[in-house]
Amino acid sequence: MILPNSSPKQTQQHTMPQHTRDHFLDDTLTGLLRSPKHLPCKYFYDQRGSQLFDAICQTDDYYLTRTETQVMQQYAAEMGNCLGERVMLVEFGSGSSIKTRDLLDHLHDPVAYVPVDISHAHLMESATDIAIDYPEIEILPVCADFTQPFSLPTAKRKPSHNAVYFPGSTIGNFQVDAAQRLLGSIGKMCGRQGGLLIGIDLQKDRDVLERAYNDDEGVTAEFNLNLLHRMRRELDAAIDVSAFEHHAFYNDRQGRIEIYLRSRVDQTIRLDGHQLPVRAGELIHTEYSHKYTVDGFAELAGEVGWTLREVWTDPDSYFAVMHFVIL
Repeated sequence: MILPNSSPKQTQQHTMPQHTRDHFLDDTLTGLLRSPKHLPCKYFYDQRGSQLFDAICQTDDYYLTRTETQVMQQYAAEMGNCLGERVMLVEFGSGSSIKTRDLLDHLHDPVAYVPVDISHAHLMESATDIAIDYPEIEILPVCADFTQPFSLPTAKRKPSHNAVYFPGSTIGNFQVDAAQRLLGSIGKMCGRQGGLLIGIDLQKDRDVLERAYNDDEGVTAEFNLNLLHRMRRELDAAIDVSAFEHHAFYNDRQGRIEIYLRSRVDQTIRLDGHQLPVRAGELIHTEYSHKYTVDGFAELAGEVGWTLREVWTDPDSYFAVMHFVIL
């Protein structure tokens, strides 16, 4: 059963609620007025951005999704056992919910599945598909920015506990202190006996990492540049998108991939009455992707109340899925 706020057909790619547009505009102006300039990566995910991210996951160079899927398929039964009976499963950044199916297939009498995503149209389309394929599970989609407080829906049946599924190593997009705060808020949402099943990209060879974020097909570049297209489309920004290029590299000292939009020329972005100069070669930061060790991430989560129960990895130890509980 699906409980949407509106039909997917009612939400068009070029429209957005006024309050959402206001947040997008405020965050964009704040970031571009800073030095160095910054644009929040959460705004990658309009409908087009979500489609491009799904395409990134299919590229040869982007090992993350392929490897995480391998881990999920191999160990989903064990994960289902760890999550326990009558769980309400809440997925952060659900996207197309592709990997989630392996997990749903192995849950024991789940009460509900709550996909949470910032892209309304993409969320509703995916939730509808899940509802068709899993008619025995109540599907309760929530369109929200999971970095901000939001209320969980009430399921028809009372769950034994809540558990958050946070795949894709999305936690790596947050700086370490922000990641820890988010882990703490997830713990409060889940409460005592709550669970967390989270995907972590592990530290590895620089060449493997940099190829993943500079794929030969150029899909990641298109995904990054789509943020500028979205600003033009939804904020009426005057930007020459062709005057920017994608730039990504691994920062050894910080243990993270850093992603930027780099200006090819001296230019000016015009937005909401502001003239925002950008120098040739200037970088606009759009995303970090931190890479962890299993021990390092367990320590980070442990400081906000999570206890590590199980870890599953691929044969090359490229990626880990970790299960934590609140005792």
